[in-house]
Amino acid sequence: MLNYVISVFVAYLLGSIPMGLLFTRLMGKGDLRKVGSGNIGATNVMRVGGLRMAGLVWLLDMAKAIVAVFIGNWLVGDGFGAWCGFVAIVGHCYPVWLKFKGGKGISSLFGVVLAISPMTFVVCGIEWLLVALSSGISSLGAVVVFCLLPVLGFCIGTTTGWAFLAIGLLCMWRHRENIGRLIRGNESKIEWKWKK
Repeated sequence: MLNYVISVFVAYLLGSIPMGLLFTRLMGKGDLRKVGSGNIGATNVMRVGGLRMAGLVWLLDMAKAIVAVFIGNWLVGDGFGAWCGFVAIVGHCYPVWLKFKGGKGISSLFGVVLAISPMTFVVCGIEWLLVALSSGISSLGAVVVFCLLPVLGFCIGTTTGWAFLAIGLLCMWRHRENIGRLIRGNESKIEWKWKK
């Protein structure tokens, strides 16, 4: 039982590290919460620091989720890592350090998926890229991923399927404003800039 508690606690703390906010401050870009969308995720990082900086933040957000999955699998066993990944995404979305105002979870989601199933990661990644690049709307690609993820998860196993369903629902909730703008047809498009 103690291993379950430790795994969940560490996963949340890892997920709650605000990589985007810390990195943009380190690079002299100011407080990420006061520019663009005010979000601390990679998409907003691209608005202030360009594609390279956003890519690095994306990788860092993935990495913390990957570590959370590995810790869950190591301390408890295969299968629980997926739930630790979910907890890491909860930490990313609701970090205790920022009064529970965090990112939207998409980059950490990809970290969890990569740690559990590289093939699922490739499928979701290709889908997101195709939709985001063709439409110019990052959130549209993300929403499709959220719907696709549980289906792919249950193909892996029941435990993974339920964890992926929880992840998809959480991220869908975090993107509810984006979904509203998509329905109204006024969602903002990505500004693809290599650096700023």
